[in-house]
Amino acid sequence: MDSIISDSYAVHFNEGAFKALNAHLSEKKYSTVFILVDENTHELCLPSFMAEINGEHNFEIIEIESGETNKNIDTCIGVWEALSELGADRKSVMINLGGGVLTDMGGFIASTFKRGIDFINVPTTLLSMVDASVGGKTGIDLGNLKNQIGVINQPVMVLIIPDFLDTLEERQVQSGFAEMLKHGLIQDPLYWDTLKTVNGLKEMKDHILTSIEIKNNVVLQDPTEQHIRKILNYGHTLGHAIESYLLNHGTKEMLLHGEAIAIGMILEAFLSHKLLGLELSSMHDIKTTFLERYTKIEFANEDIDNLLKLMKYDKKNSHGKVNFVLLKKIGEPVADIEIPVELFKQAFAYYKE
Repeated sequence: MDSIISDSYAVHFNEGAFKALNAHLSEKKYSTVFILVDENTHELCLPSFMAEINGEHNFEIIEIESGETNKNIDTCIGVWEALSELGADRKSVMINLGGGVLTDMGGFIASTFKRGIDFINVPTTLLSMVDASVGGKTGIDLGNLKNQIGVINQPVMVLIIPDFLDTLEERQVQSGFAEMLKHGLIQDPLYWDTLKTVNGLKEMKDHILTSIEIKNNVVLQDPTEQHIRKILNYGHTLGHAIESYLLNHGTKEMLLHGEAIAIGMILEAFLSHKLLGLELSSMHDIKTTFLERYTKIEFANEDIDNLLKLMKYDKKNSHGKVNFVLLKKIGEPVADIEIPVELFKQAFAYYKE
């Protein structure tokens, strides 16, 4: 695969990724190379990653606990303290080896430590490869509210090693695939139709490059999300509310990001039909495609009421209004759509049918 040039950095693939990394480390001669891992990537990815690094470098490994529940300021404080204790300075670099939670948080930690040190992202999940790899969004959750604290800051480079995906459980793979399907829905009807026929991780790997290119093309036009970049949030307004609600419910099972976003895309397809005239056949196509891959979740009326309250904290809102990205048709999104309250419960009723 060829490298993809993003804003101020490149996304490198496979052997080219290690070639670019080794050249960069040799040139920069960092005082310390910190590698941020969780317990999973420490065991399953770090050994093979280290085996590909050439030259003599001063390495330090910092491990955090995996999972969205640890994407918070307390974890950041622990890493900042570890960096200080291990002598990190502004000539250090941090390599974030993990999924989207780790790369989001690692990027935020590096961007704020001593007012910013270099960081390199090595996404190890399908979700982080096709979503978190491009755009420079870093951040953490505030309580049960997703991604409320953070900055947009670009990494030095991003390295995509598809073999790391072989370490994932099937559920994690499907979570990432939801974002790939979203790329088709917002930009490319033919890509959407192609992905609907994809079966298994081997076939998914063949389309990683296309998904990254789609997101990168959008981000390059709008790095700080003032206009067109908003379309990447299709399915995320309701999806993030669902993810946040279940994350802290206590008795209900948590959903992975892509699982929650899949529900959000079904709900927002219904809203698209009602408000923008998305064809009935397209609405049903979206619902059928996602329900074939993702388990349907039961929402009581009380759950729905609580979800709607959570939406007011969505970071895409402005002037007290909840703003949605909807589809006029597949491949033609429209941003900043305000939804009449009565349509939300109708959308959930459609999901339940």
